[in-house]
Amino acid sequence: MFFDVDGIRLNAKLEFPDSEAEKSPLLILCHGFTGHMEEPHILGAAKAARAAGCAVLRVELYGHGRSGGSFRDHNLRIWVDELVQIIDRVQRLDFVSKIFLSGHSQGGLAVMLAAAERKDAVAGLIPLSPAWTIPAAARSGILLGIPFDPDKIPDEIPLGEGLTLGGNYVRVAQGIEVEPAIRAYEGPVLILHGTADETIPYACAEQATALYKDCKLVPIEGDDHCFDFHLDEMTTALREWLCAQL
Repeated sequence: MFFDVDGIRLNAKLEFPDSEAEKSPLLILCHGFTGHMEEPHILGAAKAARAAGCAVLRVELYGHGRSGGSFRDHNLRIWVDELVQIIDRVQRLDFVSKIFLSGHSQGGLAVMLAAAERKDAVAGLIPLSPAWTIPAAARSGILLGIPFDPDKIPDEIPLGEGLTLGGNYVRVAQGIEVEPAIRAYEGPVLILHGTADETIPYACAEQATALYKDCKLVPIEGDDHCFDFHLDEMTTALREWLCAQL
């Protein structure tokens, strides 16, 4: 299925739980930077949510996967606006009883920001290895280990492997204040984060947890950014937390 959001076609897949109830919770689930909906950690999270009794809407956001838009031109504001519009649409569906949000890495940050904007519509939030430090990094002049002048942002930032980001990505990120958004969302939050994550250090998850009003942090011991070593532990924690919310 596809969503048309501001003229951009977003690829999505809706999957239902095994139960035959007329209504069910819905988890909106998105990938991270350079990611897509078929990555093992996204598929694992989706399967765990269905096992907990949730329908799952996996979405590929602007410039990623099979969705429209170019990778070069994507930015956090676009992603958050897309998530907000998707929330507004799915909450009107007859089968949806409540809405949960989950995203990985940059998608984890995007759902954190979207939850703050639609706090009355989001029943719970599950950031996976959330890259909530991106705006601070953009203000300090470094992105994915690549330094730049934060006051003279280049038109393009080469990332290697044929990938390039437009300078507007950095400009948008610099203007985002994450801590007020975290404090604005008072619903239940589960953060899942590998303790050996070299992309976003585990300490960042601890800092975000302390800022939320109602947040549980589950460390996945010895795991990396994409839960490549202990995916079963991540998915078990996600399923158990969702079951407790339903």
